[in-house]
Amino acid sequence: MVTAVAGCGGSAPTPQPSATPAASPRQAARDLLAASAATAKDRRYVATYTLRTRNRDERTVTVALATDNSWVVSVPAGLLGGYADAAVFRSTDGLFQCALGPAAATAADPAAPRVTPGCVKVKKLTSGTDPKVQHIFTDWIDVLLDPAAPFSVAVAQRLEKASGTCYSIESNSAALAAPVDPGIYCYNADGTLTAARTSFGTLVLVGTPDPAPASIALPAPIVPGGPLSVAAPPPPPSPTPGTTTQP
Repeated sequence: MVTAVAGCGGSAPTPQPSATPAASPRQAARDLLAASAATAKDRRYVATYTLRTRNRDERTVTVALATDNSWVVSVPAGLLGGYADAAVFRSTDGLFQCALGPAAATAADPAAPRVTPGCVKVKKLTSGTDPKVQHIFTDWIDVLLDPAAPFSVAVAQRLEKASGTCYSIESNSAALAAPVDPGIYCYNADGTLTAARTSFGTLVLVGTPDPAPASIALPAPIVPGGPLSVAAPPPPPSPTPGTTTQP
């Protein structure tokens, strides 16, 4: 009996360590996008992009991100329904919406409103005054870095003429306003946005970005008044039948 008891003894089996759960493909894609966004946040350069929007001619967007953190994004025909060229500018003095003058394609249009170059300071831009293009180079980057932001990410097929890695972003909540536009965002390894497809259109990088300037100046003089609308102004009222125009 003693021998039998001794034979049943011995050390307890060593517990095996539990396996670490593998990251899901979407979580892995989100981590990759966050790494690209972290690099993009520190990237400073001057670049041009083509902007393709439905029912609009192709336009050239200019982006300048300076080393002192001032920046400007210009959007041709971005205000007044395409009648005015737009720019959004930020520096230590604040945020400004700027009209750069009448859009070239509307110069001969007799219905074109008069547009004088000028910038107005704003606390923020609303949906009615926001060209939106500048967000993809500025504050949306912080959202892409936020692990709690309500969107999901997947690696996407590369957009035409894009380089680097492209990511598809989808909102996780239909009840909340999306913190960034759902769409496709493409980044090079150095943090340069090479292409994007969002609600405002499709951006594609043209050529190679130039080095960043030390600072950026306001692109037009400060003028009184409020920001211009992105929508076209209403047409002038038609004359009432039977009335005459006085000299």
